[in-house]
Amino acid sequence: MWRLGFFFHEMSFGLMSIFLPLYIMSIDAGNGLYYIGVNSALALFLAIPASFFWGYICDKTRRYKRYILISFLASAAFLYLFTFATNVGLLIILYAAMSVFHVAHEAPKNVLVAEMYSRGEWERTFAFYEGFTETGWLIGLLLGFLMSTYRIGTAETLFVCSGLNLLAFVLSLMLIADPLMMFERSLVNMEKTIDFTSRGVFLASKMLDGIHVNEKLKRENVTAFCSGLILFSLATSILFTPMPIFISNITQAASLPTSIVFAIFVLNSAGGVVGYIFAGRRSGETMEKANLGRVVIFRSFLAFLLIATMQAFAYAVTLATVILVLMGLAYALFLVYTLSLSMELIPIGKAGLFNVLAGIGGACGSFIGPFIAQTADFVYVFIVAGIIFLLAYVAFRLFA
Repeated sequence: MWRLGFFFHEMSFGLMSIFLPLYIMSIDAGNGLYYIGVNSALALFLAIPASFFWGYICDKTRRYKRYILISFLASAAFLYLFTFATNVGLLIILYAAMSVFHVAHEAPKNVLVAEMYSRGEWERTFAFYEGFTETGWLIGLLLGFLMSTYRIGTAETLFVCSGLNLLAFVLSLMLIADPLMMFERSLVNMEKTIDFTSRGVFLASKMLDGIHVNEKLKRENVTAFCSGLILFSLATSILFTPMPIFISNITQAASLPTSIVFAIFVLNSAGGVVGYIFAGRRSGETMEKANLGRVVIFRSFLAFLLIATMQAFAYAVTLATVILVLMGLAYALFLVYTLSLSMELIPIGKAGLFNVLAGIGGACGSFIGPFIAQTADFVYVFIVAGIIFLLAYVAFRLFA
């Protein structure tokens, strides 16, 4: 039940994810892609030190609920202030300020999962959490579809988003409680150290007995994992920051209404829900390491396949929809695998590092993607994203 507040929070931001880029384009169509990129990049860059701070302070104080409440209440307040924004510049400033507080719930949420459940349940629990909140995101997109269909105004849409975050705050205030004892992450680190030492002693004893040993003793390459996470986030952000505009362009070319853009992203989110269900059923540390590279290479293939949707043919919108559904599924698997591994690899007191690494890639990509789309063409967005996904695949292969 403690996840219920996150459900409504994600519903709000699911609606905002498509509404905001389209709203910016409606204000200034000529420079809209630049503004979308600047808006997203500035917000993500400010969120990087904020993520590290919130992760540090929650582990330092061993209080997690208060930072989740700060995130939800601040989001509700800023979204209400959005209704007073009369130009793109003010909107960007408010969105950037909101991002600093918005990320306050991420690290505490990850720690709650890690400390309330055993290591063997992390994958299943993260998958359930992400699938549950992704359903909220999906419903938010459906809500956006309905509001767009019935031409609900900008102010009313923002009031709905603000109200959903206020509801998330109230529910979290009632349902979330800090763990009384916290030791699971410490136990996992001890187990890894003991296992590494045990394997070292075993191999050394075999060599001393004159037995040839093929196995190598090595730890996971944490640097490669971090690099892969940054690269994957970079490619995803390059691809998806301008994606609502690309989908809007091809739907307009097919003489379809704007509400179809929301419908396509609903299906993308539905693919993510299916991915989280699949990840929860097929959990396991060995599997997550083995499948991580496959998921990344699959995303690379899909990015290159998006080039085909730029051709003017009858099924371009259908093909783009199928690709986005599969991308949603692949992202869900990736997120569950990397979240579980990160809580094992990242030291206590640095719980925000996962969001920092993802934020670095996301911040850079959120400007690069719209910039390429505005100055060149979307085909180059897909090519660049596909190549960076390939580099992320190499990094995760080095990690595993």
